[in-house]
Amino acid sequence: MVLNETYTLSNGVRTPKLGLGTWFIDDDKAARAVVDAVGIGYRNIDTAQAYGNERGVGEGVRSSGVARDELFVSSKLAAEIKNYADAAAAIDGSLATMGLDHIDLMLIHSPQPWADFRGGDYADGNREAWRALEDAYRAGKLRSIGVSNFEQHDLDNILAACTVAPQVNQLLVHVGNTPADLIAYCESKDILVQAYSPIAHGEILNNQDVAAMADRYGVTVPQLCIRYTLQLGTLPLPKTANPEHMRSNAQVDFVISDDDMHTLRNMEQFRDYGDAGKFPVFSGK
Repeated sequence: MVLNETYTLSNGVRTPKLGLGTWFIDDDKAARAVVDAVGIGYRNIDTAQAYGNERGVGEGVRSSGVARDELFVSSKLAAEIKNYADAAAAIDGSLATMGLDHIDLMLIHSPQPWADFRGGDYADGNREAWRALEDAYRAGKLRSIGVSNFEQHDLDNILAACTVAPQVNQLLVHVGNTPADLIAYCESKDILVQAYSPIAHGEILNNQDVAAMADRYGVTVPQLCIRYTLQLGTLPLPKTANPEHMRSNAQVDFVISDDDMHTLRNMEQFRDYGDAGKFPVFSGK
């Protein structure tokens, strides 16, 4: 079962192959979602400073009834933080807000602030934020460190100056949005790609071609989409607070054929994210 499987990061830390995303889960509902997920068997929980629910996620982790060292908890520096001092303070802030003595993975949420997503050059600021992550990593506050939404040139900027290479790059990956070249580049640098919004924030449920393929496998559209990202070698982070969806999302013990993977990989670019379309992680500037 996928909930019992792991990837091994470049520093030797193991991370469960399927995680729970918590974007859009309100802080007062996050603890319940985490407790439910852990009860179902999830051991990988993803949050971010920008989600506004680190407190609730931390509460859920602490009250889950599972030993802390059995859980893999991720968070992300706010995208606007592009200097060392603010990054170092924010890392300590996340630890305090979550009530944890360490975070298993901390990412730079974006190479640009959201208000300038895919816009200006923040190379120096990203190096400064990265240096803060490195220092917190060496201090034992963080077990692994990485980035999110980083393109190849953004990664190269960090790799050229770092003393600890990024272990993860969390990207928007789903049927209809498969950045194959970037995934391959990350693999070549031993950087694990995490796939956020593997179900295209639910909008892909309206795609008839994907639905027809899911029917052929006797699975749901979300199950097909999650399995697709797993077979790409990425780590999917489907978001839900619904325990039934959590269970269903983990029932992906089937194999998509090479021909169908080719079809899904080359599916026309998916651009309609419905209500989520206004968010920079989807729409750009």
